[in-house]
Amino acid sequence: MDLSFEIKVVRGTDASPETVRFTDLLTGPTVVSVYMRNNTGSCDKQNDALVADWAEINAAGFNVVGVSRDTGGSHIRYAAKKGIGYPLVSDPEDLFATAADAVIDKKMYGRVFRGPLRSAWVLDASGKILAIIEKVDAKTHGAQVLAAVSAL
Repeated sequence: MDLSFEIKVVRGTDASPETVRFTDLLTGPTVVSVYMRNNTGSCDKQNDALVADWAEINAAGFNVVGVSRDTGGSHIRYAAKKGIGYPLVSDPEDLFATAADAVIDKKMYGRVFRGPLRSAWVLDASGKILAIIEKVDAKTHGAQVLAAVSAL
């Protein structure tokens, strides 16, 4: 999986967006949690569950990165609102999902469109896939991640 593309990232609640290569975010084993949009029901639940278990995930030796189509400005406000300390990536072109071959057909209000699979990817520092959570349960996402990293 080629993760050398450039993205914008917000690192914590008081940070400004910066442009980096995605690979620069892989400073160690990393969980990449993919969701569609900030401030939407299921995506909020997914991030709330991840925030609740973030310290335990870190204690297990894993970084966390959230990826959505939102802008860097939206991520700044969202991180502050939700208390998100892990980096949030702005990926409006679905570059991560494309690299992971995880762009799928979705349906909303009878309309079909392409978008990233709500998923989590456990990667080592080189970008090698260690585990994939293809069916994220928004309410228990943190526990799902902990189970995945504990199984490694």
